[in-house]
Amino acid sequence: MTTQNCPKCDSEYTYHDGNIFVCSMCAHEWDEHSVASDDDIVKDAHGNILQDGDTVVLIKDLKVKGSSNAIKQGTVVKGIFLVNEAGHNISCKIQGFGAMNLKSEFVKKA
Repeated sequence: MTTQNCPKCDSEYTYHDGNIFVCSMCAHEWDEHSVASDDDIVKDAHGNILQDGDTVVLIKDLKVKGSSNAIKQGTVVKGIFLVNEAGHNISCKIQGFGAMNLKSEFVKKA
């Protein structure tokens, strides 16, 4: 049976105990099937993990296709949804612009 590194502290000193894994360094317990792969994790520009419902802030001005206006740096976006669409991994509504998709590399978690 193979072991997994701890998802909390990344320690390699883990062991299998019944249906769960246990980290001997930090005592974290997890189900082997509940750990998300690195492809499923969405991080902001500073490496913080984003989740559905988070509030984010734009870190640069973004031009909007088909519009002469840009979304300004510092715009707060509440209640994001994580999606997996061709490079744009955040779906949200921005006041004054409506529904759109953003790239996580242009936001920071608020």
